[in-house]
Amino acid sequence: MTDDHDGVRDLLAAWAFGALPPAEQKAVPRHLARCESCAAEAEQLRETVRLLDGPPRGGRAEGAVPAGDTPRALTAALRARPGAARVAPHAAAYAASVAGLQALLPEAEGRWSTPVVHDWDVHATVAHLLAADEPLAGRLGVGARVPDAGEDVSVDWTDAWNRRTAEVIAQEHGRTPEETVADWAAQAAALLAAPEARDPEPAARATTLMGVRLPVADHFVVRAFEAWIHTDDIGRALGLAVPPPPAEHLWRLVRLAVRILGLALGPTAPPVLFAVTGGEEWILGSEAEPVRAELTLDPVDFCLLVGGRHTPSEVPRRAAGDQGAVRNVLERAASLSWL
Repeated sequence: MTDDHDGVRDLLAAWAFGALPPAEQKAVPRHLARCESCAAEAEQLRETVRLLDGPPRGGRAEGAVPAGDTPRALTAALRARPGAARVAPHAAAYAASVAGLQALLPEAEGRWSTPVVHDWDVHATVAHLLAADEPLAGRLGVGARVPDAGEDVSVDWTDAWNRRTAEVIAQEHGRTPEETVADWAAQAAALLAAPEARDPEPAARATTLMGVRLPVADHFVVRAFEAWIHTDDIGRALGLAVPPPPAEHLWRLVRLAVRILGLALGPTAPPVLFAVTGGEEWILGSEAEPVRAELTLDPVDFCLLVGGRHTPSEVPRRAAGDQGAVRNVLERAASLSWL
């Protein structure tokens, strides 16, 4: 039975879905009663599930759903999802993003051809996620539909990425959406069951995927980022509000994006003091000269910029100083998107 802080935090997504293993059904609520940080995160996860389920059906007021009458979307999510896997903190954001998309997809029933992003409909967007998770699954040797052949540095990874996405979308459009979702969910579950998702030691090994060399732990964060962005895309297409990730997960996405942005800018870019509301500050660019500008973004807006959902000219920001230096940071952040 789990009663330690880290063990309970790994089970919060399952608690929010009402899918705790029997052995944990008493331990988790007991821990939440005395741990303010876990209780706050648990409540945010439950609110996410409530919002994804949509308004009460049958004209009932909120809170009037009889016991045992679980809303349709949540029922489908519980039926489809595998048993909750215990994962290390670096994989928790991916696990939550997967759970969020699983909760949302029942709302696409009968609407799979709804346009979402690029030239993809809902079905194709899930197919893209199936292809997007393949490189990490192949590298870890779990659940991959294609064997890992390593990354050929002589080939532009974006070309290979786009080509594989097109192949998988074409293939999956010849199958039912339910079959595509099942394969995506199975591959995601295999990733979350991998030793690298549960143990920080093997996850510390660096590997090159999508043209970037990062620890495997960070590649799990990249997968979480993409799953959330496309869940938000699908939610918008279906007219459903998708909440941002819980704060701790969101900040993992932010910190990784800042690190990659710093590498992309390089050590000679005009230095900018970059801040994310409610979080930290970083100096991006040259360390050999005085800061030329200050730039502050909301964490969700920053992630949407890096994810290609905000443009550099339109993203809400507070800025002062050299506007050319500010524009350089914003444009380089937007250029990181492959989504």
